[in-house]
Amino acid sequence: MSSLGMGTPGSPSTREKPKSGLKKKSGVKTRKPLALQSVKSLPLDFRFTSGSPAAKGGDRSESDQLGAVAEEEDVGNMDSPYSSTSGSLEVEKIGGGEGEELVDSAASSRLPVTSPSRIESRWGDTSSYGAKKKLQAWCQLSNGDWALGKVESTTGTESVLSFPEGKVLKFNTESLLPANPDILDGVDDLMQLSYLNEPSVLFNLQYRYSRDMIYTKAGPVLVAINPFKEVLLYGKDYIEGYRRKSMDSPHVYAIADTAIREMIRDEVNQSIIISGESGAGKTETAKIAMQYLAALGGGSGIEYEILETNPILEAFGNAKTSRNDNSSRFGKLIEIHFSSTGKISGASIQTCKSRVVQCAVGERSYHIFYQLCAGAPSSLREKLNLKKAVDYKYLKQSNCFSIAGVDDAERFRAVMEAMNVVHISNEDQDNVFKMLAAVLWLGNISFTVIDNENHVEVVADEGAHSVAKLIGCDISDLKLALATRKMKVGKDIIVQKLTLSQAIDTRDALAKSIYASLFEWLVDQINKSLEVGKLNATGDQSVFLIFMALNLLMYKNSFEQFCINYANERLQQHFNRHLFKLEQEEYIQDGIDWAKVEFEDNQDCLNLFEKKPLGLLSLLDEESTFPNGTDLTFANKLKQHLNSNPCFRGDRGKAFSISHYAGEVVYDTTGFLEKNRDLLHMDSIQLLASCNCSLPQMFACKMLVHTENTMGNQYRSSGADSQKLSVATKFKGQLFQLMQRLENTTPHFIRCIKPNNSQLPATYEQGLVLQQLRCCGVLEVVRISRSGFPTRMSHQKFAKRYGFLLLENVAAQDPLSVSVAILHQFNILPEMYQVGYTKLFFRTGQIGALEDTRNRTLHGILRVQSCFRGHQSRCYVKERRRGILTLQSFIRGEKTRRFYSTMVQRYRAAAVIQRHVKCRIGRRKFLDVLNASVVIQSVIRGWLVRKCSGDVGLLNSTMKLEGTKGDQVVVKASVLAELQRRILKAEAALREKEEENDRLNQRLQQ
Repeated sequence: MSSLGMGTPGSPSTREKPKSGLKKKSGVKTRKPLALQSVKSLPLDFRFTSGSPAAKGGDRSESDQLGAVAEEEDVGNMDSPYSSTSGSLEVEKIGGGEGEELVDSAASSRLPVTSPSRIESRWGDTSSYGAKKKLQAWCQLSNGDWALGKVESTTGTESVLSFPEGKVLKFNTESLLPANPDILDGVDDLMQLSYLNEPSVLFNLQYRYSRDMIYTKAGPVLVAINPFKEVLLYGKDYIEGYRRKSMDSPHVYAIADTAIREMIRDEVNQSIIISGESGAGKTETAKIAMQYLAALGGGSGIEYEILETNPILEAFGNAKTSRNDNSSRFGKLIEIHFSSTGKISGASIQTCKSRVVQCAVGERSYHIFYQLCAGAPSSLREKLNLKKAVDYKYLKQSNCFSIAGVDDAERFRAVMEAMNVVHISNEDQDNVFKMLAAVLWLGNISFTVIDNENHVEVVADEGAHSVAKLIGCDISDLKLALATRKMKVGKDIIVQKLTLSQAIDTRDALAKSIYASLFEWLVDQINKSLEVGKLNATGDQSVFLIFMALNLLMYKNSFEQFCINYANERLQQHFNRHLFKLEQEEYIQDGIDWAKVEFEDNQDCLNLFEKKPLGLLSLLDEESTFPNGTDLTFANKLKQHLNSNPCFRGDRGKAFSISHYAGEVVYDTTGFLEKNRDLLHMDSIQLLASCNCSLPQMFACKMLVHTENTMGNQYRSSGADSQKLSVATKFKGQLFQLMQRLENTTPHFIRCIKPNNSQLPATYEQGLVLQQLRCCGVLEVVRISRSGFPTRMSHQKFAKRYGFLLLENVAAQDPLSVSVAILHQFNILPEMYQVGYTKLFFRTGQIGALEDTRNRTLHGILRVQSCFRGHQSRCYVKERRRGILTLQSFIRGEKTRRFYSTMVQRYRAAAVIQRHVKCRIGRRKFLDVLNASVVIQSVIRGWLVRKCSGDVGLLNSTMKLEGTKGDQVVVKASVLAELQRRILKAEAALREKEEENDRLNQRLQQ
C-alpha cells in the first residue's frame, strides 16, 4: 500500500474557498491562559418564538431555527457577577464602508449604517447574530484572529464591542457570531457547545490545551493536540483508572478501552484510525494505544514483543524532516489478535511505502543510517568498513547529521535489543547491517565519462569495492550492472552503455530497491515472531491500528501527495458515513423523532480519480506506458479529457487543481510518470541474484516472482515490460483491500492536531489548527451534529442543575417530571427540544436562556451569601484579633523578662572576671616596681658605703705613710672601676624592668 500513513504529507499551493471570512493567520501566536468571562447569551425577556425547520414546512433561515431575538433592552446592573466591565477607550470601525472615522462610546449611537455582509461558511452557527447589549459575541479582527467582546450598543446594522484590554471596536452586526455561556467553557466534548461556530471550537480547544488537557471529543472522534512536552496523563495509574471506569475524561486510553470491550461484547473486529499531519503526534498516539491494549490483553508475553517492534520500525521507517523530528515515512497497519477471553494471541504488521526520502537541507534520511554510524561497535565497523555519517553522499546532501536531544548511539543499542526480542538471529542482524552499509556505499560510487556520447563506466574506488564485498558479488559484475543495460532485439542480446544520468538513476534505483526489500524482510521476520500465539488460538478477533496522513494544503504537491490525498478522500467518505450513522442510531435508541439529514458526499472527487477509462489514475497509467510520454504531455492529456469535470481545473504548464473534500489543491506533474513507473531494471535484479549473500538472493527471488507471469525472456527492452502494475494501480488495489477490511470493522477515530509549526510547547496558532480541523473532517462532524440536537443532557443532570429555578417544590418528583416542568415554566417550544428515554436533546443555543436565568438567580444568592459571609468573617476576625493580641502581649513580656535575666547574669559574670583580671595585673605591676626599687636601692646603698669606706682608707694611708703616689692612685682607680661596673649593671636591670612594665601596661590596655 503506497501512501497510507505518510508522516509528512506536504500539499502545497492550494486555493481554499473562503470559509467564515477567516483570513490566513501569519506568525506564531503564543498561547496565553484564556480569561473567558461569563456569557449572557440571551436577554432577560427572551422567549422562544420560532419553530423547527420541519415544523411549518418551507425553507427557514438558520437564524429562525435558532429562535427570534427580542428587541434590545438595557440590562444595566444585571450583569453576571463573574463578568468584568471594560472602559471605552477607543472605537474602531471593522468591516464597514469607506470614510468611517474613530468614535468614542458616547457617540456610538451616531455611527453610520452600512449594508450587512453575511459570512459564508458550512457552519450552521455562522449566520447573522442578533447582538444584544451586554451580551458577548465573537468578532473577527482585521488580522484574521477571533476575539471575544461584549456588545455595548447596537445601532441599525452596527454594534460596538468592548474588550477586556480596554479597547472598543465597531463591527457590522451581521459579522458577529454568538458566544457560548460560561458553563460550556472548556467542555470535553465539542458537541456540548450550544453554538458550534469556528471561534467557539478553536477557543474551547485552546482553553483545554492551556491547561494540559490535550484530548477533546468531537462526538465519536477524539481530537488530540500535540503538547510538544511531557504531560502527566499516562502510566499504570491512568491505565487502571480507565480500565475500572473510574476515569471518563477523553483519552487515547478511553478509545482503546472502548475498542477492546466492543470487540469482546459484539465479537466484531475493531479499528482505530489515527490521522494527522506530520508532527501532529500520530506515532506517539499509536504507542499509547498499544500500551493500553497490551496492558489489558497481556499475560501471554507476546505483548512485550509487540511494544518492542516500535524501535525497529521507527529506526528503519522514520526520518527527520523540516516539520517533524520523527516523521513516519511509511504507512502502517498493526493488527493485534485477541482470544475469546480478551488476551493477546498474536499480531501482524503491514506497511506501505509510497515515496522515496530525498533529503532537503535540514532533514535526515532514515534514522537507522545515523544510528549505525554512531553506535556500531568497533568489530562491526571494521567488518562493514564503516565511516562517519559525514563521509557518505546519501547522508551529507542535507548537511544534517543529528537531532537535538537524541542519542543515536543509544538508539542503536535499543534497536539491537529489540531485534533480539523479536527473535532475529545474530547472523541475520549482521546481514541487515551489511545491507545498510551497502546502501550507504552505493551512494559513494562514482562514474567517469569514456567517450563523446557521455557514456560512463564505474570507478573502481573504495565505494565500489565495499559494495561488492558487502553484497557478495564480483566487482566486474557490479560495474557492468551499473554502467550497461542488456536489451533483446529479435533473437540477439545487445549490451547498451549508459549515459551519466542513466547510470546515476540505475545506481539510486538499486539502493532504493535494496533498502525497500530489506524493510519488507524485517517486517516479515517480525510478523513470524508475533504470529506464534495466533496459531494456537481459535475464534479470535482483532483490533486494527491504522496510521493515516492528512492531505495538508501546502505550496507544492507531487505524486506522493497525490496518492495520499486520494487515500484520504476514500477514508473521509468512510469517516462521514460511519459518524452520521452513529448520530442517527443515538436518536433512534433514545426514541427521538428524527428526520434524516443528508451530508456532503465526496463521490464526485472519487470518480475523478477512479473512473475508467478517463479517470486520473487511468490516464496516468496510460501515459506511463508510452515511451515518449512526459510530464507535460500527461498534464495536457488531463486538461483535454477532464476539464468538464467540476472537481478538476487545468492550470498553466504542468499544473492542475483538484477540489478535494478539504479544499482545492494544486499539483505539479513534474516526476509523476517516473515515480509511477518506479521499476528496477532486470540487470540489477540479476546482479542481486548472483550474490553469495543470502539477503540479496532473497530480494531478487521475490522481485522475480512478480515478473514470472509476464516475462517470456529474462531480458526486456525496458523495465516497464517486466512488471504489469504501476505504482498508482498497486496503490489503488491496496487501498480497496484496506477499505474492505475497514467496512467489516467498527472504526474509532483519533485526529491528531499540530498546534504550531515551530514544535514549541504552549504555542497555539488559530489558523493552523483551524486548517487541520477542516482537512481531517472534524469540523464536518460538528456540522452534521449541529443539524440535529447537539446539546444533550441526562434527565438527572438537567433536574439537578435547573430544578431550583422552579416556582413550586418538586423535591419528591422524578427527574423526568422535573425536567418537563422546567421546560414548560420557561416556555421553551416543543420544536426546540426532544425528550428522550434517558436524555433531553436541544437545538443549538436553547440552553442559553436557562443558563442566563440560573446565572441571575445565582448572582442574587451569591450577593446574600457574600454579605453574610462578610459579617461572619468580620466577627471571626475581631474575636481572633483579641485573642492574638493577648497571646502576643504575654509572649512578648515573657521574652523580655527572659532576655533581661540573661543580660543581668552576663553583666555580673563580666564584673567578676574584670575584677580578677585587674587584681592580677595590679599585683604583677606592683611586684615588678618593688623588685626594681629594691635593686636600685641596694646598688645605690652599696655604692655609697663603698665610697665612704674608700675615703677613710685613703686618709689613713696618707697620714701614716709618706711614699710615692703611684700605688695610692692605682688602688683608687680599681675601686672606682668596680663601682662603675656595678652602677651600669643596675641601670641596665632598671631599664629592663621599665620596658617590661611598659609591655604589661600595653597588654592590660588591650
